[in-house]
Amino acid sequence: MQKIFGTKSTPSKKALLLGAGFVVKPTLTQLSEKGVEVTVACRTLESAQKLCKDVKHTKAISLDVENAEALDAEVDKVDVAISLIPYTYHPLVIKSAVRKRKDVVTTSYTSPAMLELEKDIKEAGITVMNEIGLDPGVDHLYAVKTIDEVHKAGGKIKSFLSYCGGLPAPEASTNPLGYKFSWSARGMLLALGNTAKFYRDGKVEEVSGHDLMSVAKPYATGYTGFAFVAYPNRDSTPFREKYQIPEASTIIRGTLRFAGFPELIHCIVGIGFLSQDSQDFLKPSSSSDPIKWKDATAKILKATSSSEQDLTWAISSKHTFSNTDQKNRILAGLRWLGLFSSDPIIPRSSPLDTLCATLEKKMAYEEGERDLVFLQHKFEIEHKDGKHETRTSTLCEYGDPEGYSAMAKLVGLPCAVAVMQVLAGKMAKGLLAPYTPEVCDPLRKELLDVYGIDMIERTVA
Repeated sequence: MQKIFGTKSTPSKKALLLGAGFVVKPTLTQLSEKGVEVTVACRTLESAQKLCKDVKHTKAISLDVENAEALDAEVDKVDVAISLIPYTYHPLVIKSAVRKRKDVVTTSYTSPAMLELEKDIKEAGITVMNEIGLDPGVDHLYAVKTIDEVHKAGGKIKSFLSYCGGLPAPEASTNPLGYKFSWSARGMLLALGNTAKFYRDGKVEEVSGHDLMSVAKPYATGYTGFAFVAYPNRDSTPFREKYQIPEASTIIRGTLRFAGFPELIHCIVGIGFLSQDSQDFLKPSSSSDPIKWKDATAKILKATSSSEQDLTWAISSKHTFSNTDQKNRILAGLRWLGLFSSDPIIPRSSPLDTLCATLEKKMAYEEGERDLVFLQHKFEIEHKDGKHETRTSTLCEYGDPEGYSAMAKLVGLPCAVAVMQVLAGKMAKGLLAPYTPEVCDPLRKELLDVYGIDMIERTVA
């Protein structure tokens, strides 16, 4: 995209970027390089200043989005608000943008709370563009591409599978979960509690969050160097309408993890460690030291003592292992996490949050380690002449230890491209998401031509 901002005859475009997460920096840097003046707003000024360091055309401020008057004042100064804060706050930003008649871009799913504002958005004559990160985002751009091509050729999509995983690169998958955190452990673990709903062979199926890991299965991507397992994620049923594939009898969108992850997580869920209920023995205290992990585990399990033998017996009474080898692997994983140890807990009131504090410490990326993003669509196609084809569309991206992680790049850059298109007046007005060729094609072309972000298509059957 050419530099169309900040010439002598036209004032620079301005953006308000809300958030301090790891995806913010790629978005910020790209907008700065295009000449956009960006105000970075976080709750704490220090976080915003850190993001702005050494980035041209930026200004850091402290802002609480729940203060409507303060938010309105900042939104009024810019052309677009970029909301990279938790999705529950997006409606506050959109309401402010409606009042001030300014555009909005987010990387989050369009929520029911956002849909309630659709009439106000239209009346204000603004653009609110959502779902333009990785998943959601890049996944939509390439799903719509293939579906549109097949339909225009007279074919049908009989089945659509889409799985995405943000993982450590294989050489960095050095713990029993094969997973590391570049973001909140709490967010990842809470997502495991969501009910999954999808179409399979024409019927709607549901899996509760408690049982989600039990349905995880090895998944063949055609890239045999990866030992992935896959499980469904959230509600896939609306995508029959969103992707305009009423003919599809199977529609599943889900998550990829490395082998071993589901079994260990399923046990952690089953023995009560994802409970959000506050427990006195897990609360921070100024009058006493934190208890040992083995004692906390004994209390959570209601074991007779904190000896490893009694803890193991209590776990076995609550969780069914498929065989002795699996039991030994899972117990070794729990042992690695420190749940049987004399190490002090990091008290966070609930089992979930106390566990998260330990996971984020033990499972952080180390210096020089890469992450991996693997995204794949799998289409079962019936062509106009009756022939059948299985086609995959795959993105495999590694992070750069000297630059951006793969996840930050693949969320932050699509967001930046969408912001530039909104600022250039290339987006329609209203509440938008990338579900049509008209919206998707320009975004996909820009990401490919400028940043080399692409999903590679292969016919595999």
